[in-house]
Amino acid sequence: MLTADQFRGLALAMDGAIESAHMGHPDFRANGRIFATLHPGNELGMVKLTPEQQQEFLREGSDTFVPSSGAWGRQGCTNVKLAAVDEDTLGRALTLAWQNTKKQTGAKRKKKK
Repeated sequence: MLTADQFRGLALAMDGAIESAHMGHPDFRANGRIFATLHPGNELGMVKLTPEQQQEFLREGSDTFVPSSGAWGRQGCTNVKLAAVDEDTLGRALTLAWQNTKKQTGAKRKKKK
């Protein structure tokens, strides 16, 4: 079981990560892009995975990971139940989400050329 403060600490441990706010709740950004958020009430976090990464985590822990609702969930945004996740698993998910911001930034730069 992890707390919102532990989620925050793991997210901010990523290189270049900063905390900001979006729609009234904390978000965590790297390379100018959101990679994780904390939901109001601090029971859920969200990690921004690829759909393929999301499927891996859903297979591993269907009681821990749930797709976000609607199009966000179909694109890989994945809710994490803080009461059910362990630090190592959350660390892996946050690392992937953080790495995805680097890939997205690089892809946008290539398109502009």
